[in-house]
Amino acid sequence: MEDPQDNIIRFSRVDSAKFFRTLNKRVNSYFKDNNLRKTGNWKLHLKTLVMFSLFLLPYFLILTLDISQWWMLLLTIVMGAGMAGVGMNIMHDGNHGSYSSKKWVNNFMGGTIYILAGNVYNWQVQHNVLHHTYTNIHGHDEDLDAGRIIRFSKHAKWLKIHRFQHYYSVFLYGLLTFNWAITTDFKQTKRYLKKKLSYGKLPNPVTQWSIVAITKLIYISIWIVLPMLILSVAWWKILIGFFVMHYTAGLILSIVFQLAHVVKETDMPLPDNTGSMKNTWAIHQLFTTVNFSTKNKVVNWFTGGLNHQVEHHIFPNISHIHYSNISKIVKQTAQECNLPYNEYKTTRAAIKAHFQFLKEMGSKPAISS
Repeated sequence: MEDPQDNIIRFSRVDSAKFFRTLNKRVNSYFKDNNLRKTGNWKLHLKTLVMFSLFLLPYFLILTLDISQWWMLLLTIVMGAGMAGVGMNIMHDGNHGSYSSKKWVNNFMGGTIYILAGNVYNWQVQHNVLHHTYTNIHGHDEDLDAGRIIRFSKHAKWLKIHRFQHYYSVFLYGLLTFNWAITTDFKQTKRYLKKKLSYGKLPNPVTQWSIVAITKLIYISIWIVLPMLILSVAWWKILIGFFVMHYTAGLILSIVFQLAHVVKETDMPLPDNTGSMKNTWAIHQLFTTVNFSTKNKVVNWFTGGLNHQVEHHIFPNISHIHYSNISKIVKQTAQECNLPYNEYKTTRAAIKAHFQFLKEMGSKPAISS
């Protein structure tokens, strides 16, 4: 992974169609005319209660009720869905500063990543800085970096195993949050501190490492040690439940993330030799991002607007509860400026497109003459 600070990327400042200036003016007018705040409202607050209940209530039922182990296993799947829901709806808005107009509320909601096995500093660097700034730029957007096992970009090295990645990748997707719990945060903290990457003020290394260590110990105590002490269940069955919860969450989160950027319709451009990109940052987001299933109320509600990725990438500081309404403005403005507005009508179509793209990326590249 290249260091963006060593290889500075400069987005073009030439926007002859005045896309972003026009769009920003129209979106601001929408909020002003409707007397709305750009942050969350009662709809998000109600959803917060629902998602936390979906995530935590099954945990308390497992610890307090005398139920069969099969019911326990089923509840861990429900917990995994709730875990993904908290991540997409609450933690995500909090760490973007869009959950509330109050900073402490955003910090608190963003901090819910700790009960999802993650870390605020690492998340904000990877997601807010690297992904949102350098979207789909190989070597800079870590969301395109799955190590050697999956090839997401034509710019990545091809290996023979990639010929089968459209079959095996979905099984690896479920490991996302499980890896957060055991290895990812340690690797990212070491890498980001070394590169002096931050979203805001760079944390003190001792403080950051202490937070990682302490929160991991608390996390393991709550989700593994405590059930072992309370439940009359074999230790390995508790570990299986822990894994199933994470696998469910990881599978949901990974698939939702991939549908927005890793499909054929999105570009994966590289800067020229001087580090300059062809488009402005806002226009770059239109070329590298896709919406899906935006008319489906269930998908809209559960994914926290992550199916409205075009709107989210251009306006990351606006709460997802507004995306359905401002999407009409974004789409109209893009069309007026002869710019793309990529979207799939259904989730099924987006999933199909993603795995077709993986198959294409897994094919042996033709040798250029």
